[in-house]
Amino acid sequence: MRVSVRPALLRWARERSGLPSSAIARRFPRLQAWERGDAEPTLKQLEDFARATHAPFGYLLLTEPPVETIPIPDFRTVGSSGIGHPSPDLLDTTYICEQRQEWYSNYQRITGEDPLPFVGSLTRDDDVVTSAAIMRDALRFDIEHRSALPTWDEALREFVAQADALGILVMCSGIVGSNTHRKLDPQEFRGFAMVDGRAPLVFINGADSRSAQMFTLAHELAHVWLGQSALSDVEARTVPTNAVERWCNRVAAELLVPLILVREEFRPTVSLSDEVPRLARRFKVSTLVVLRRIHDAGGIDRDKFRRFYEAELERLSARPAGSGGDFYRTLPARVSKRFARALLSSTLEGRTLYREAMQLMGFSKMKTFDELARSLGVMA
Repeated sequence: MRVSVRPALLRWARERSGLPSSAIARRFPRLQAWERGDAEPTLKQLEDFARATHAPFGYLLLTEPPVETIPIPDFRTVGSSGIGHPSPDLLDTTYICEQRQEWYSNYQRITGEDPLPFVGSLTRDDDVVTSAAIMRDALRFDIEHRSALPTWDEALREFVAQADALGILVMCSGIVGSNTHRKLDPQEFRGFAMVDGRAPLVFINGADSRSAQMFTLAHELAHVWLGQSALSDVEARTVPTNAVERWCNRVAAELLVPLILVREEFRPTVSLSDEVPRLARRFKVSTLVVLRRIHDAGGIDRDKFRRFYEAELERLSARPAGSGGDFYRTLPARVSKRFARALLSSTLEGRTLYREAMQLMGFSKMKTFDELARSLGVMA
């Protein structure tokens, strides 16, 4: 059975995928003929093409290419210009998170939970130091305690747990859903916040380094307190042109590395190559954030900051990425422990279908459901 599909839709799917044209052509030798309109694919070939390019199959049957938009404000920039054409991986990740947030918000409403008072409780006119202190107090974010933690992983897990305890859904993943073949690119985005009074959601790109994830989480939490959703590409080197991003960056930096402590603890007579790693371990943030804060505190001038930042960025880029880890430990982190526990409990109580629960969490086997429920203490 041949399917009549408009050549423009095939070109749209190929370009949208971001995959090399040569790689797609090797898998679909007749693609050029399809795009010229000289031949038509079979139904199976079109289904395979949709899967290969991560394009929704139904879109290929439209009369013209759709205009896809990210469901939250996009504050990513290159220089001072916005980034267009989000990848299928980014789009699918935001859509998955939208579905999870909608479910959890309805769940909270049904179970009689009130909106969270801190969501949208701050404004851009509020003082940065005061705002960071308010967030730190609500999160029970103790800098001295964090400094004593032995690893980045433990510090990040505790930070996520502190946000979770407040009612924030924190999802950290380096892949789309549960598809290990679709890895997220930190160069495209580092995180986003989806604000909802009952179900504020923060997503962190888990393909980024642990220390970088720490700043991303702080930045996106600032968005929650500000009450404004956003897709971000936060970086310590630049001062965002967007006023919202600029405020969130400053609050995140102050939350993690208070300027008063930097001024007290920075030793100007010690070489930066020794001092920066020491302060990074002290505050459990990336060396890039520490460099920025030393500059903010007046410890180094702009030229020295830029020179050391570029060198440190190159060093970090050369480091290998971490491994995935145990499935039953990483899955709750990818979907949020708070969300997983609520969804599992609702399903075991008969209020949510097993099929819907497994679809929202990204697996299809009952054995996985039972093991996850036991690992989270939802089922004996």
